Amino acid sequence: MIHNILPDKIAAELIEKGSVEPRHHPSTTILFTDFVDFTKSAAELSPRELIDDLDMYFSAFDGIVARQGLEKVKTIGDSYMCAGGLMMGRKDHAVRSCLAALEIRRFVFASNQRLAAVGQAPWHARIGLHTGGVVSGVVGRKKLTYDVWGDAVNIVARMENAGESDRVNISESTYQHVKSYFDCTPRGAIDVKNKGKMTMYFLDRLKPEFAVDAAGAEANEHMKNTLAGTSVTWSLH
Repeated sequence: MIHNILPDKIAAELIEKGSVEPRHHPSTTILFTDFVDFTKSAAELSPRELIDDLDMYFSAFDGIVARQGLEKVKTIGDSYMCAGGLMMGRKDHAVRSCLAALEIRRFVFASNQRLAAVGQAPWHARIGLHTGGVVSGVVGRKKLTYDVWGDAVNIVARMENAGESDRVNISESTYQHVKSYFDCTPRGAIDVKNKGKMTMYFLDRLKPEFAVDAAGAEANEHMKNTLAGTSVTWSLH
């Protein structure tokens, strides 16, 4: 089913017109995750265990992404990419992407506790976010692929790679969009391959006044009301 592999709006355009017009998005937030030492983990698991674990994580990520109004873009091996601001025109895509990142981190942590209880090794994730412009479109004929391109895609991969296990690393651009709502730890300027020094921050949690939970991962009604003017719909978990 084409609706299972393409965003609804893109699928509808493809069915109606037979092609999809490429789009430029001047401001979107991309989230990129990767599992640390995946090759080692894969070698210690049977093929069925490996696929079952990946399916568990990525299925959970899909649900988180959908609840925050983001678009899943693709998975590449053990990496997962999604983006906010592609379809709905929401101005709060950076905030929603950060909320998704915190929930993904919390899910991975909870899963590790369950794995430890049955004697399995934990899976640790690095999560990176960057806000910038991209071009989106559909490529291919027999196996259609919806994807995004642009320097922002390269930068978010660098944010993930320059991060740390079980932490969310965000760029200066994303930080400027979300600093009023989240507590972040400045990391300073860090050398990035082919980019020179880039300023980064660890995204720690929602500020207490915007959180419904003690861990600062879920938005409360106050935050929903604060952002009401820039968001179409909100959903608390």
